[in-house]
Amino acid sequence: MSMPFPHAVVIGASAGGVQALRDVLACFPARFHAPVLVVQHIPRDRPSGLPALFDSSCALPVAEAEDKEPLCPGVVLFAPPDYHLLVEDRATVSLSRDEPVLYSRPAIDPLFESAAEVFGDGLLAILLTGASSDGSAGVAAVRREGGTVWVQDPAEAVAPVMPASAIAHAGADAIVTLRDLCRRLGSFTS
Repeated sequence: MSMPFPHAVVIGASAGGVQALRDVLACFPARFHAPVLVVQHIPRDRPSGLPALFDSSCALPVAEAEDKEPLCPGVVLFAPPDYHLLVEDRATVSLSRDEPVLYSRPAIDPLFESAAEVFGDGLLAILLTGASSDGSAGVAAVRREGGTVWVQDPAEAVAPVMPASAIAHAGADAIVTLRDLCRRLGSFTS
């Protein structure tokens, strides 16, 4: 891997994503100094519980994003139920109740697209398992702005539609297994 340390990381997941995220978030080094923003498709009408679920298995602090929350290095923020998570600028995130994307709110495309616009070639986007094509437009935006995209190998994904769609639509800088993804994340130490 020859990628410089990213300025920010965005992660998208859907069906099968909770287990994949458990594996991936556990691989971030404790001294990881970029913000990590996550969209996991979740029901719009129930509390997510995702931050509590991952807090004990991740070396970084994990929280649910709030509107106008500062982007803090080394902090993992999850999109809350029924809100899109957007990167406003290099300092803050915002929440939006714009229309669902492919029936999902939160959706992956708005996060990836807004982060690509702000962070350009300093962004690392990771797309994991899922059963829709949400994330494909976002991956295209990240690559168009010079960012790096790692997509989970569809052959390994619980639901291969999402990673396969993104690869077909926009390609990827790397198609990775979760084990390879963890190795890559673990190499970011300073």
